[in-house]
Amino acid sequence: MLIDFAPIDKGELQMLEFSTRYSVADLKAGTHASIDHLRAIIGDADDAQVTFLPHDPKADDPFAPEEEKHIGWSLAHLVAHVTASSEEWVAYGSILARGIVYPAEPRLRYETDWKAITTRAHTLQRLEESRHIRVGYIDAMPDVPHLDVFREVAPRFAERFGQINAIAAVLFGLSHEAGHYAQFHDAAHQARAAKG
Repeated sequence: MLIDFAPIDKGELQMLEFSTRYSVADLKAGTHASIDHLRAIIGDADDAQVTFLPHDPKADDPFAPEEEKHIGWSLAHLVAHVTASSEEWVAYGSILARGIVYPAEPRLRYETDWKAITTRAHTLQRLEESRHIRVGYIDAMPDVPHLDVFREVAPRFAERFGQINAIAAVLFGLSHEAGHYAQFHDAAHQARAAKG
C-alpha cells in the first residue's frame, strides 16, 4: 500500500492530523510498499544505468560540494539520499513511541556516500539494508506507542507540518521519499534512453 501524501503536499493537512488514520502496522506496510516501488522503478537497470548522471535543469543542492551543486542525481544517488532520510525519521519515531521527547539536535542521520554505490547490486543492497533498518525501528515501538510525545522542531517546520509524534515522524520520512518518486522515474528513463 503506497501512502498517498497529497493532503500534505497540497497543505490541506499537517502531518499530525494526517497521521491519525495510520497504525504502526500501516507504517510497516507503507515502508515495504515504498521500497518495492523504488525497486520496480530501478527495474533491470544495469551498473551503468544506476550510476548514470541525468540532465536536471532544476538541480540545486545547497549542501553539496561546489562541483556537485548542479548535477543531476543518479538512481544510486537517489537511493542513498531517500534511504538516509527515511531511516532518520523512523529512528525518531521509535524514540518518541517509547515516550521520550527528542530534541531538534543532534540529528540521527547518516547518508551513504553516493559515489561509493557503483553497481546495481550495491544499489539494491542499500535498499534492502534500509528496509531491514526501518522495519527494525518500527518493530522497536511498544505495543501501545506514546502518541502524545513530540519531537522538538524549528518554528518554520512546525508552521508547515505541525507537531511530530511517533507515527507522524515515520510518515514524514516516507513522504520525503515519495516526493522523489518522479525524480527516480526521470533518472531511470534518461539512463535507459542513454543506453539506446
